[in-house]
Amino acid sequence: MAAVRQLFAAAERCVWGSSLFRRSCSSSSVLQQAASSQGESGLSEGAFRVTMIPGDGVGPELMHSVKEVFKAADVPVEFDEYHLSEVQNMASPEKLEQVLSSMQANRVAIKGKIHTPMEYKGELASYEMRLRRKLDLFANVVHVNSLPGYKTRHNNLDLVIIREQTEGEYSSLEHESVSGVIECLKIITRVKSNRIAKFAFDYATKKGRSKVTAVHKANIMKLGDGLFLQCCKEVAELYPKIQYETIIIDNCCMQLVQNPYQFDVLVMPNLYGNIIDNLAAGLVGGAGVVPGESYSAEYAVFETGARHPFAQAVGRNIANPTAMLLTATNMLRHLNLEYHSTLISDAVKKVIKQGKVRTTDMGGYATSLDYTQAVINNLNS
Repeated sequence: MAAVRQLFAAAERCVWGSSLFRRSCSSSSVLQQAASSQGESGLSEGAFRVTMIPGDGVGPELMHSVKEVFKAADVPVEFDEYHLSEVQNMASPEKLEQVLSSMQANRVAIKGKIHTPMEYKGELASYEMRLRRKLDLFANVVHVNSLPGYKTRHNNLDLVIIREQTEGEYSSLEHESVSGVIECLKIITRVKSNRIAKFAFDYATKKGRSKVTAVHKANIMKLGDGLFLQCCKEVAELYPKIQYETIIIDNCCMQLVQNPYQFDVLVMPNLYGNIIDNLAAGLVGGAGVVPGESYSAEYAVFETGARHPFAQAVGRNIANPTAMLLTATNMLRHLNLEYHSTLISDAVKKVIKQGKVRTTDMGGYATSLDYTQAVINNLNS
């Protein structure tokens, strides 16, 4: 147990020094950064510089909504925009390095989904995965929260999904051992399992949450998921005020559909988190309404909770900007721009509660531009 405590002492310096809790890029430090680079970059006085990656599918259209709303709300943010795409021939190691350099300088980014082609072209790790690994974006956080005025099968839902996203099934370790036999390796390590478990319990503590549930398949993957479960149990012992329980992934999916109110904070390995994120998003309205974010010890990247490029909607002006706008308000809150964050999030919630302007995925007929304009109209109402 002493060794575990030493490990957590080191992890605490990492997590509590992370963007989520101590906010390594607090308003004062970022303002100083902006002021020091103003002469070189042409930044507006006192503006925050943020990296923007529109991504694929409807990502550029959603980012247009963000920029229009930010402009109308006079948000002091300047974007460094980079187009990184494997399907649009805008991806290369050089372009990736440019994006990484920008994110390392700004420490905060907002991004759309970078589509990952299924065809194997000699490289197993997608640019999306490489970006996460380079920045060590180990924790993905998706807050699944019902929107007032928009009725779904489950209303007044409020739960958090925390996903480890640097290893597991997404380790890009596959090979053909003999002809017709592919081995795909799932990597689970004690260090990263301890880290994500501690992140989840720290999050629950800071946010006043009462329970953490570890999601696993240790009954089948006794060593891999067994190690993850063991790490969660060891961390839970250090947080006696927070209730801890475990649940098998398949049962978790059923329970989420039947009675999602039993859950508070869920923590899980990579692939399970990807599945649960999308399932839970469907409970409150789908991919178009749920925000998300990813954290390392140094960086914060804000992206929608359910990551779909929605390629079939490109150019049709039908995408729902809600998730991306709420993601952007979380980014503003992270930058300590509380006034602008509240201003925009309240405007979004007013539009939804009024029910007059809704995109097709929410049962309406409004276009993306109609919805964006409605949010702008409600900024000062």
